[in-house]
Amino acid sequence: MAEAYRVVVVEDDADVAFYTKTVLEKRGGCVVETVSDPSLARGVIDAFLPDVVVTDIEMPGINGLELMEQIRTDHPGIPIVVMTAHISVDYAVGALNAQADEFLIKPISASDLVTAVMRLAADGRASRVAHGGNDSQRESVLAIGAHPDDVEFGIGGILAAHRAAGDSVTILTLSRGSSAGRHADLQHESLAAAEIVGARLFLEDLPATDIASGTAAVDTIARVVAEVSPTVVYTHSVHDDEADHRAVHEAALTAAAAVPTFSAFQSQSSTVDFRPTKFVSIDGYTDTKIALVECFRGEEGIRSYLEPEFVLASARYWGRFGGGTSVEPLEVIREAVTAVDSAVPVVASSSTEA
Repeated sequence: MAEAYRVVVVEDDADVAFYTKTVLEKRGGCVVETVSDPSLARGVIDAFLPDVVVTDIEMPGINGLELMEQIRTDHPGIPIVVMTAHISVDYAVGALNAQADEFLIKPISASDLVTAVMRLAADGRASRVAHGGNDSQRESVLAIGAHPDDVEFGIGGILAAHRAAGDSVTILTLSRGSSAGRHADLQHESLAAAEIVGARLFLEDLPATDIASGTAAVDTIARVVAEVSPTVVYTHSVHDDEADHRAVHEAALTAAAAVPTFSAFQSQSSTVDFRPTKFVSIDGYTDTKIALVECFRGEEGIRSYLEPEFVLASARYWGRFGGGTSVEPLEVIREAVTAVDSAVPVVASSSTEA
């Protein structure tokens, strides 16, 4: 019989802590440690080594978001469930930026709580087995796009595969576009997409002129690179009709010059000069990719290039070059060979000239 999942619950409300502990023990068969003082949580987590951490956000001393950042530094592979009674975009964005794996709103039903914790615990253990129990073998992935939906359209399946392999994923979008009155919608859409894939989100609002000039874009990308320390970067191809996309490619080359693996994805405006040399299977992740692009459904409906039929047809087309039935293509600028390449076959690929 498999060892019971181990859970640390960080919650200053004694009633909520008791409820959470009781539900997870009785219904999930978990072994649960509760911590009422969040300042003591790191020590408990270091000693207990849980499969999952469940934490509130608003707590005395140190809040849940600060605690999550500490946990990600100490134990990057431990899944984290955030629960709060305070529903706000700021909290949701904060939880994503701190790389929460699940965001639950109080009051939480027993079934929802158990389902979330058991799923994340199982995924976490499977990921640790795939990586030989070594968190240091996980990749830190940074996906850089000029506008909302660029990254999701280009490599939504690849990002889902990275998360399934236990890698951390960060999405940086440099501009919210020029659509009047759509800024709030785009924030919600980008947030929803990031939550689906379990990514940390940086949503900037640089004017097109600032992106084109290069300096502001380089500085913004460099700041995020310094914060998340990526080992893998994905961004636009230089072979693109959109000037913003080409400018982001050049800015990323400069700001992420020290990142060992750097690849360019296809966008809806890529030219015939886009020449992928790596074809990554997204079999098993096409549903996630469709869910990601459908987040960007405005009042006038979804853009034609984001329609599920087009997205799936494109993935099937690239499958003819190898890697799987459904594939996302990449132009590899540079690539480091690591233990992860053989340990996590889901993100392995064929390298064939198109």
